Amino acid sequence: MTTHVPPPVGEISAISHFAAVAGEPQPGRQLDLIREAAPGFRAWFRGTGMPDWVGTFDLVTLPYPTRFGLFRAAISPAPYLSLTHRLVVVRWREPDGRRRVLLFEPTDVELARRTPYFARLSESTPAAFERAFARPLGDVMGHLRSVGIDAKDVDWITFDHLHTQDVRRWVGTTEPVNDISPAAPIAPALPNARLIVQRAELVSLESLHPLQVPWYQASTFTALRPAALFPIDGDVLIGPGVALLSTPGHTIGNHTLVVNTESGIWASSENVIAAECLTPEHSRIPGVRRYTRTWEQEVVLNANTLEDTARQYNSCVLEKSIVDVARADSRFLQFMPSSELTGTVFSPGTSPTFTHSGIFHGTLTPTGATPR
Repeated sequence: MTTHVPPPVGEISAISHFAAVAGEPQPGRQLDLIREAAPGFRAWFRGTGMPDWVGTFDLVTLPYPTRFGLFRAAISPAPYLSLTHRLVVVRWREPDGRRRVLLFEPTDVELARRTPYFARLSESTPAAFERAFARPLGDVMGHLRSVGIDAKDVDWITFDHLHTQDVRRWVGTTEPVNDISPAAPIAPALPNARLIVQRAELVSLESLHPLQVPWYQASTFTALRPAALFPIDGDVLIGPGVALLSTPGHTIGNHTLVVNTESGIWASSENVIAAECLTPEHSRIPGVRRYTRTWEQEVVLNANTLEDTARQYNSCVLEKSIVDVARADSRFLQFMPSSELTGTVFSPGTSPTFTHSGIFHGTLTPTGATPR
């Protein structure tokens, strides 16, 4: 593993509202602390301002086991449901006027297919089934060009966790890599971007547990440019109305994007795959409402890795406690899954009751132009 460069002072600041949660070992008490801290965080976070613009872009639809995405709750006969994975782009101004750009979930879809789980799934899947479920919908660089954002203007990239991710093309390597650049180190496509990642997530890559191995491409992180890594510990404010909150459980170093917008506070991660999984009492997916009522559970987890199920449950409660209700339907919350459940005729009984399809806020103006 490469040596990590410490973050520069003053560019990212720690958030302390949920510090007591991180230090509490008992999951039941964690829930109490989350509920106590959430109102104070919400009030404080609104006062930090808003980014200039938030936009969301489809990258790919993919099959995903129903038993993972709707953990124990759905009664669909379909072994797979469909997810749409999306890129979120956030732009804001620093107090000195400098523009900043963050890419959340800039997945290199081509290289993500090499993740052991999905590679094996592809090998065992009939071609027609794979074409029906797995459809490319766009790519990171193409989406940036479509809105006039130059690659050199991207300051930060981050993911809620590093499952499936291979970021070598984005941030570059210090040496040749046999599979995609055997003759020379990879030049970064995003030359000024740094990967914000929880230190715990990076450390976990150094010694994966067998339950983690199918979901990571750990070897792809060994030759990354050290200057491109920006490890953090816990909750941080990145810019006005832009934060990352530590939400461990799904993985050790999971974190959630939180943004303050014209419609209120939003959050995004893959802790759940549908907004209704945070308010399952309003779900029409067969089995979901009954399961959560029977077992007195208020969320339905995305549970492909059970690293710390109780902590993931608590992280979902944190997410639902800090966001605002959806303007389109107040039964649901402004939580946009980074991979969102998508209805398909191939997966009966898994169509979502409600979808966001993205977070959209503000006005994007070309670099160098004066915003209106």
